[in-house]
Amino acid sequence: MKKGIVFLIFISSLLAKAQLSTSVYYVDISDDKTISENPIQKYTPKSSKNSGKKITVYPDIQFQTLEGIGGAFNEIGGEALFSLPNRMQNKLMQNLFSKNDGSGFSFCRTAIGASDFGIDAYSYSEVEGDYKMENFSFKREKEAVLPYIQKAHKFNKNLRIFASPWSPPGWMKGSGYMDRGVEFPEKNHLKDNPEVYAAYALYFLKYVKNYAKNGVVIDRIIIQNEPDVHTKYPSCVMPPEQMAHFSKEYLRPTFQKNKVKTGVWAGTFRTAQQLDAIEFVADKKMRNSVDGIGIQYTKTRYINDMQSLFPGVNMMHTEGKCFNGKNSMEQARTRLSEVAGYINHGSPNYCYWNMILNETGKSGWDWKQNSLININRDEKTITYNPDYAVIYLMSKFLQPGAKRIASFCRSDIISVENNGEIYLLVQNEKNEVEYFECHVAGEKTVVEVPANSLSAIVVNKK
Repeated sequence: MKKGIVFLIFISSLLAKAQLSTSVYYVDISDDKTISENPIQKYTPKSSKNSGKKITVYPDIQFQTLEGIGGAFNEIGGEALFSLPNRMQNKLMQNLFSKNDGSGFSFCRTAIGASDFGIDAYSYSEVEGDYKMENFSFKREKEAVLPYIQKAHKFNKNLRIFASPWSPPGWMKGSGYMDRGVEFPEKNHLKDNPEVYAAYALYFLKYVKNYAKNGVVIDRIIIQNEPDVHTKYPSCVMPPEQMAHFSKEYLRPTFQKNKVKTGVWAGTFRTAQQLDAIEFVADKKMRNSVDGIGIQYTKTRYINDMQSLFPGVNMMHTEGKCFNGKNSMEQARTRLSEVAGYINHGSPNYCYWNMILNETGKSGWDWKQNSLININRDEKTITYNPDYAVIYLMSKFLQPGAKRIASFCRSDIISVENNGEIYLLVQNEKNEVEYFECHVAGEKTVVEVPANSLSAIVVNKK
């Protein structure tokens, strides 16, 4: 059976007795639908009802301020992007980053050195024992990743970037390798050595400064991606105690001494094999060593536990589900529930993983993942995947500065207020039109949305 996602968005007028009018915009995400680069269409209702699935909005009850939606810049995606003619590059990046003519991505991630979606393992410090970083090289970054980010900034000058390493340089680890963690699990860690800690802090400093020289501000550093797992691609196991020690004694003092304002955050924690995020926030000294906590693939009960242990904890989402490269409509239809799980539990953002991959959809370590877009480098063609349509619409309406507000609905919902307008994101799983009865400040309006659709219902006061 086909399923769809419906986004109810944009209820204007917070005044009692306001008269409400509606319009509907939608994306068709039926199983056999091809996604276009501009996926939103206008819908004309075919009938009317006086009732429907109830949504009650409480605009005066407000929670966190949003930092927005985004995705990850990776080396494979950058290499694929620059295989296209310049006009095609610009159109694609406009679709992702322009607030007026595209999705308006606002808060994105990149890797410090190689991620699993780098072409192969690399760092900026390849000379063993170079504790003073005299041989630090940014040359490889300038080939694909830096210009990828710079091009995005042309379409959104307010774009914010956070960065994290998948591994330190190999010589700083017990194993001597950035990758191959599954082969050397007992040595896949940062050396517990003051000289190495100081060198690694200098490595981060040079990374941030090199980006600044090239016109890109790194908003925050998250110390280690998934510090609980040994993998064939770059990884590094880092216990919470070591992460806090490195931050407090080396990284933050290095940034402060050099007047670098980039934030330092713990994570990215998964709580998939252990409760390292819970350990971190439970310890006052550890949590005071950083500016916040980055989480991904984290069950909501653990997010609640973090907030119970540390009310007011600064946290952010760092990576969306990567799936298996099928890029199916079925997978895309799970995104609302996923995003709601983070936004509705206090995260100010959601970060999709691979924005762009090449025609193989594979990493440098030969495994497939989903992406918003695939580029065929030989044929010079662009494929917009089902996730693109879903994330495109979410980014349009979950922009920086929006406030999450309280709402009641018996299905997944995200509700925010921005400049006096209320946006409600909900899902329709029916194979027929569905009616939503929206209650705002004492007024009711019933809205029809199309079957198997991702829709934006715009409700304005007259």
